[in-house]
Amino acid sequence: MNSSSEKINRINELTVEIGTLPKGYISTKTVSGKTYFYHQWSENGSKKSRYLRDDEIKELSELIEKRKRLQKELSSLKQSVNTAPTRGKTSNKRAETDTIKWVLMHKRIPVAELEIDGDSGSIRKIGKVFNELHLPVGVPVRRGIADRAALNEWWADRSIPASRSGVREALETLNLSNTKALLTRCFGLSLSDQYWICPDGSGVTWDSVNFFGNAFSNDIGDILFGAGRKKNPLDFSSPDSTSDGNLKKRWKINDGKRCLIKGGSNPYRQQPLNEVIATEIMKRLGIPCVNYSVIWNKGAPYSVCEDFVDEKTELVPAWRIIKTQKQSNSDSLYRHFLKCADRLGIPGVRRFLDEMIVLDYIIANEDRHLNNFGALRDAETLEWIGMAPVYDSGSSLGYDKTVPLMLDQSETVCKPFKKHHDEQLKLVSSFDWVDFGALGDVKALITETLSEENARAYMDDSRIRVIAELTCRRIKNLEALAASNDRVQIINNVDEVGKNVAADYGPKL
Repeated sequence: MNSSSEKINRINELTVEIGTLPKGYISTKTVSGKTYFYHQWSENGSKKSRYLRDDEIKELSELIEKRKRLQKELSSLKQSVNTAPTRGKTSNKRAETDTIKWVLMHKRIPVAELEIDGDSGSIRKIGKVFNELHLPVGVPVRRGIADRAALNEWWADRSIPASRSGVREALETLNLSNTKALLTRCFGLSLSDQYWICPDGSGVTWDSVNFFGNAFSNDIGDILFGAGRKKNPLDFSSPDSTSDGNLKKRWKINDGKRCLIKGGSNPYRQQPLNEVIATEIMKRLGIPCVNYSVIWNKGAPYSVCEDFVDEKTELVPAWRIIKTQKQSNSDSLYRHFLKCADRLGIPGVRRFLDEMIVLDYIIANEDRHLNNFGALRDAETLEWIGMAPVYDSGSSLGYDKTVPLMLDQSETVCKPFKKHHDEQLKLVSSFDWVDFGALGDVKALITETLSEENARAYMDDSRIRVIAELTCRRIKNLEALAASNDRVQIINNVDEVGKNVAADYGPKL
């Protein structure tokens, strides 16, 4: 088959047929000289096993082998479609480049026709818009034409940042020029929302490819975590191709649950431990949050959390929310965000911002950029559910600073609204909800978490003591501020954050 459409039709046929064939393998067990046969397979992350009668063994073996052959053919076809797309010409008559036509989908709803450049991974052209309401939040439509620059910005944000730790080595292993080139290879599928791209005319369905209901490959995650290329062709069907952030991370299915595993940065590798501390502080204050735990691998800590998005919901980052309206020169970013959220009808925003700002002051969070918080909505009805539980709080508690720098408060910066926590605290409308009595054990919490035996390779008692003492000092400052009778909320343009992007965890000179 020569054309992309023929290959894509075959992909669809194979996907359906493979779904009807048995998974796994046949194992044997010898007891008292007699051999017993078992069908073993994995289902939603759990191992399954079934005893086989003699008359079942041959047929099952043939079906399993057929599934393997078809999976190999499917993997090869997926790679060939996405690495050798159809040819097309640009309107400015430059040299021919690879393009393929896609349909932007929102679950099962066609949204718009797209042409994507095979080399750069960028959206070259937007054709007919089928459903304007289901375009990504913040992408405007004028006279039936979607804003290509805005959609490209959304599309680029979907890719792995070029600044992520280890990504350069991963691209060399994958023989790719940029991370956006990975997007088409996994149909742009994510575990944060329900958007994806379908090859035009292919018949590929959401139910057959989404990562919420289907297993996914570990190949890309393995490479992003430093493993070499183990097989060819690779299976690019992975949500790891659409994960943002600069820290090393990957998705895994554990006991049927989609879990995000994320590392820390040198020299202290502290972020995973900080996530646990932040989780416990939020639980004490009753702040809705994502629950984090820590695992250790080869002497390094990694945070683990379950996906808080499911097949019915999706996360819309604050960055997309502020793009729904043009910001007035007289409005601060805080006020602009409130205006955008109010117009969209997102409930509970002011209370959420109060809680997030207070938490970030307590833990001295330095990286609450506009993609590190957001809102949840129903992916089908588009009804706003509310703000998402607080997540990604690891870049805090002096995570990359020496003790002298931690003691120098001028060195601690923040986001997303103000550059410094003292100014950002002025945005809090009320402290009445803060139960300071629940924070009485925070010093012990920090000391115990950072004193874990494995963490001793990265920090000493002096560092742990200073982190705990500074945190308790901030809690006391907060308590005094909350008790002030003349304290009022102040919203102004002072100390505004200029560049609202994720921290770069690369080596510092």
